[in-house]
Amino acid sequence: MLQNVRLGPEAFERGGDPAAMLRDLETAGHTVGDMLCEALRSVRSHLGMDVAFVAEMVQGFRVFRHVSGCSDPPPICVGGSDPLSDSYCQRVVDGRLPQLIPDTSKLPEAVALPITEILSIGAYISVPIRFSDGRLYGTFCCFSSKPDGTLNERDLDTLRLFADFAGRLLETQAKEQREQEERLARINSVLSEQAYNVVYQPIVDVRQNDVVGYEALARFSGEPQRTPDLWFGEAEQVGLQCELEMALVQEALKGLSGIRQDRYLSLNVSPETILAGALGTLLDGQPLDRLMLEVTEHASVRDYDLIAEALEPMRAQGLLLAVDDAGAGYASFRHILKLKPDVIKLDGSLIRNIDSNRDCRALASALIRFGQETDCKIVAECVETEAELEILRELQVTKAQGYLLGRPGPLGGSQQT
Repeated sequence: MLQNVRLGPEAFERGGDPAAMLRDLETAGHTVGDMLCEALRSVRSHLGMDVAFVAEMVQGFRVFRHVSGCSDPPPICVGGSDPLSDSYCQRVVDGRLPQLIPDTSKLPEAVALPITEILSIGAYISVPIRFSDGRLYGTFCCFSSKPDGTLNERDLDTLRLFADFAGRLLETQAKEQREQEERLARINSVLSEQAYNVVYQPIVDVRQNDVVGYEALARFSGEPQRTPDLWFGEAEQVGLQCELEMALVQEALKGLSGIRQDRYLSLNVSPETILAGALGTLLDGQPLDRLMLEVTEHASVRDYDLIAEALEPMRAQGLLLAVDDAGAGYASFRHILKLKPDVIKLDGSLIRNIDSNRDCRALASALIRFGQETDCKIVAECVETEAELEILRELQVTKAQGYLLGRPGPLGGSQQT
């Protein structure tokens, strides 16, 4: 039985939010299937029936999606199906049979159905499950092997209450599945059509006003038009984060030959992609002493030792490691302490208005001091004004990037490569 979830009829009162309940269930480790199976068990027990099930009507068949029975195994099984033309469900939906049948032997239409004898159906209750747009999903049903003259309209109302909530829960699930399929199709389309490109933003030594490297930044031409972080977030949702990141890394590496030998190229990857193992293969044969990886994940990393182990052979060959978005949240600080990067990139949220915001300046100063004491280089991101740059110089930041110093663009344009 599900823990900490009320599954009596009161838990399914109309007006409840199935999306919110679905989120609560997922947080507790439960699924829609768990919830529906427990609902079936509860209503079967409440009505004293042998079997309860949710059936979907699909292309002329009744498919049993969720089943609860007092025997093990029950007489019907999840995934099983039979023709709708031979079922009680179809006849209840089209009105040839009543929703409440205390004694099937008293109805010739029920007696004539082979399924009555096959399943030994003595009493039967069935109500349609419909979505909010009126579309029929299937039925919520109970039956027992013996007639039950005590079944009444109140019992039917109880079943309707359960069926109503089941319909809203199933509709929410169907909507989320449909949206997930749409997300998957979008990311697969971007990958197959290569609907992306890379632009390069210069990283500047602000003491000498000279470019020391470039950060490769993704751009997407697919629909809908949106920022790269949303594309990568959606790729993560459908399990294609590594594939998308690797495609962009591969695209970014094409520009390396056009960058001066004394300048480096910085690539954005997530911890998940590092742990997947594809990165080492992709970078094999590349001049690692001219590359830097920026760890981009904002969330906590479960096992830093595994990441360090995966990167160690490449770092031994000169690959630099940077922690991106430092100061944007707790995760970036853990990244710094656990991964021991070569470079800390100060997040734009610290740099914007650093000349007028004492809190941002104080936190930036602390990170800069940490970098000095640990021999870790500092790069300030999103520098957009001379006032911001002047404060950074006062704080002894020597490298920065941002619109003030150079906008992202193709190599070989107005930039000096």
